Amino acid sequence: MANIKSAKKRIRVIEKKANRNKRIKSHLKEVLKAFDLAIEEGDMETAKEQLDLAEKKLMQAASKGTIHKKAASRKVSRLTKRFNQAQSE
Repeated sequence: MANIKSAKKRIRVIEKKANRNKRIKSHLKEVLKAFDLAIEEGDMETAKEQLDLAEKKLMQAASKGTIHKKAASRKVSRLTKRFNQAQSE
């Protein structure tokens, strides 16, 4: 346990950030699962909405530093590619 006041504060701040990151990542997983489900069912209308939502949430997570910007862009690119392939079938 920290004894110095600033060290105690850092522990509190890190805990808050870790909780925020967990919340954001779990929400991202929910959104991505909803997209996957829509693609599997062949519901392109819902899939398009979920793709837009996923892109928005990924970029928000990247802007907050929860995930890396390039990782978010890569995931968006892969999701869009899957959507386009499913749409063409």
